[in-house]
Amino acid sequence: MSNRIKEEFEQKKGPVRLNKFLSASGVCSRREADRLIEGGKVTVDGRRAAVGTKVLPGQVIKVGKKRVSRNDEMVILAVNKPAGIVCTEDPRERSSIVRFLNFPIRVTYVGRLDKDSRGLLLMTNNGDIINQMMRARNRHEKEYKVTVDKAVTPGFLEKMSSGVPILDTVTRPCRVEKLGKYTFSIILTQGLNRQIRRMCEACGYQVKDLVRTRIMNIELGRLKEGEYRKLTDGELNRLYAQLQQAGE
Repeated sequence: MSNRIKEEFEQKKGPVRLNKFLSASGVCSRREADRLIEGGKVTVDGRRAAVGTKVLPGQVIKVGKKRVSRNDEMVILAVNKPAGIVCTEDPRERSSIVRFLNFPIRVTYVGRLDKDSRGLLLMTNNGDIINQMMRARNRHEKEYKVTVDKAVTPGFLEKMSSGVPILDTVTRPCRVEKLGKYTFSIILTQGLNRQIRRMCEACGYQVKDLVRTRIMNIELGRLKEGEYRKLTDGELNRLYAQLQQAGE
């Protein structure tokens, strides 16, 4: 089975606008790429690039002194991140997800999981996918299983689902369901910093364990902690359809 995301990725092997090339390489968004180009920070074959420049395979593209390579193979991985691993590309961080994964192709994460949380993390070398999934206005679903320090009550579920004041805002209404005496599931469509932990604290609870089980149509399933797998063509096609729908 073929998939639309891979087809679009492979089409970038022909001439492509420089800002799109930088975005697809995971460097930055297209808008930020245009700013870098306008600021004279990007060169093609040693010459300062202009906005609108198109590049071909084999050309040497640099941002500052760092060369940017076009990836020949698109990779999107589902990773089961253990607690204690940090979502960062900082080479000084010994417990970074990049070091932990040690994947042979340069990949980066799509949305963070904080150090103490575990579960599903997507990693890819497709910058366009990263940009589309990270747009807050698209409201992509992310599902979590949460264990707290006190019994889950109807009042707690009502507060969590209706919106909680944190970080100078009120969280979007969300779906919350009791799973056990101390556990519940929650589906978010936004990604505020340590959102679930802050929401629980505002309601008088402390999170003891937090596992992300789903991102859009991609599920953690039986993937073991610390392991990863490539997404199937079926998953990629459904992901593509959701991203296209959100962009309309």
